[in-house]
Amino acid sequence: MSERWFEGPLLGFDTETTGVAVDRDRIVQAALVDGARPGTETPRTWLIDPGVPIPPGATRVHGITDAMVQADGLAPVEALADVAAALRGAVDAGVPVVAFRAGFDCTLLSWELERHGIEQPDWTNMAIIDPSVLDKRVDRYRKGKRTLGVTAAHYGVAHSDAHSAAGDAVATVALARAIGAMYPEVGGLTPLDLRAAQVLWHAEDAASLEAYFRRKGRDEAVDRRWPLCR
Repeated sequence: MSERWFEGPLLGFDTETTGVAVDRDRIVQAALVDGARPGTETPRTWLIDPGVPIPPGATRVHGITDAMVQADGLAPVEALADVAAALRGAVDAGVPVVAFRAGFDCTLLSWELERHGIEQPDWTNMAIIDPSVLDKRVDRYRKGKRTLGVTAAHYGVAHSDAHSAAGDAVATVALARAIGAMYPEVGGLTPLDLRAAQVLWHAEDAASLEAYFRRKGRDEAVDRRWPLCR
């Protein structure tokens, strides 16, 4: 039997940021996690001085302060060029890129690359795998929160060093492998076919959530775009 995607090389990606507005906020830490096989994941982390103040609320989440990035952070153009080059390399090599709630991290990175004049990776042909989308597909009626920590625990995946980009990326890769191994609907697809399926699954889930909001009297739109929300 040929190797299935969850048994082979994956590149995990995660960020810590100044906030949640993808078009305005900045990346203060980025991590990429290479793993040729399960259990071989090796993280690379970039601490970034965004050039703008880090709000106290963001610092409470990830622990990164203005003093830390001013003392040890790289310039965004330097760090983000490295990240973008690695993502372009993954596309060229056919290695899937794994990100939890990829619509946030990928879209924010895309805005940052544009802001600093850095070449974008080929988002269209990037085989992105989002365990958040997969989990909602294979276990859609499970009650409770679906944060990375809660979802990882549900699948028996360790999540140490939470809310650091490297710790979250390592857990995200392990989570993708676990879901792929458990559900043939997911694990049996090629990476690019899985990417195409996730576009549809995310849109269906967004439409369902929007309908739920309507029933509750909330006039709230849910973005159907994935993995880039721009």
